[in-house]
Amino acid sequence: MFKFLAILFCFVSLNASHPAIETEEFIFIDPPFASCHASTLTQTHSGSLLCAWFAGTEEGAADVGIWLSQLQFPQLPSTPSICYTWTAPEQIVTEEGTPCWNPVLFTLPSHEILLFYKAGGHPVFWSGFLKRSSDEGKHWSQAESLPAGVIGPVKNKPLLLNGTLLCGSSIESWKRWGCWIDITTDGGRTWSKSSPINVSTDLFGIIQPTLFFGKNGSIQLLARSYQIGSICSSQSHDKGKTWSPAQPTSLPNPNSAIDAVNLLDGRILLVYNHSKKERYPLNIALSTDGGTTWQQQLTLEDQPGEYSYPSVIQTTDEKIHITYTWNRTRIKHVVLNPQLF
Repeated sequence: MFKFLAILFCFVSLNASHPAIETEEFIFIDPPFASCHASTLTQTHSGSLLCAWFAGTEEGAADVGIWLSQLQFPQLPSTPSICYTWTAPEQIVTEEGTPCWNPVLFTLPSHEILLFYKAGGHPVFWSGFLKRSSDEGKHWSQAESLPAGVIGPVKNKPLLLNGTLLCGSSIESWKRWGCWIDITTDGGRTWSKSSPINVSTDLFGIIQPTLFFGKNGSIQLLARSYQIGSICSSQSHDKGKTWSPAQPTSLPNPNSAIDAVNLLDGRILLVYNHSKKERYPLNIALSTDGGTTWQQQLTLEDQPGEYSYPSVIQTTDEKIHITYTWNRTRIKHVVLNPQLF
């Protein structure tokens, strides 16, 4: 299924602006589509990475589908001068005459890989779908329609809690935006929903939450905001069933997506745009107190452009992998060593 690229742009740590950056590269160079956006990452049971995104003529066009590449790690993954090799992009989802949006990959403890995605002419009209792979992304099942009103993870990876997937979901309706958690205890076969996550101010709302474990057994979320100009935060103390009203944080947000991950050393890492108006710069912040406060650590992109919709995971070798939209024409992959910040 996978065809490998012979050449990639690869920038190693000798040219990086921060010692924690081991590798920067584009997943593809000369793609068979004009525009791409909203990448997602997961690590397979064997250790390889899968990256998916939506692409086509432009966002919302009828030819936009879901595309996938796989990364096989080199023999010496700890050597920063080795360039990773991604397979050539392959389209794995198409809905004839209808655009696809925001894929989300997740590897279950059973090793089955889930691919969630949305389809519809506009986010107001989205329906949620799910495909499955039992062979690490080589083949995919027929699409399963999620129940009416269930989107699944709208942009960011689910949070796994004792076999339950907590999926940050949201809607972009005409007058209001809103968040909730879609919950599944059986790998996406049956669903329930949390309480709505209300906004404490009388403003438009929040979407696209990212979830992580906070202090004292809590679950935290951070979400993209509209009008507020700040990332908003909410907490749950009952395993994601009910949530506190969302409050603005000190971190700015230009109405663009974010992603966070619990690191193995106890810290929480957030990828976001440190701006109230532009989708640049693209930054990393860390929290050492369960997501209460954040400290900027490094900048991934600082030139004018669009560097947006990050996806972040930590792999079994403890490296941090990030992908994001690079000016709507490429997906960029960055590898970080968390011991160096």
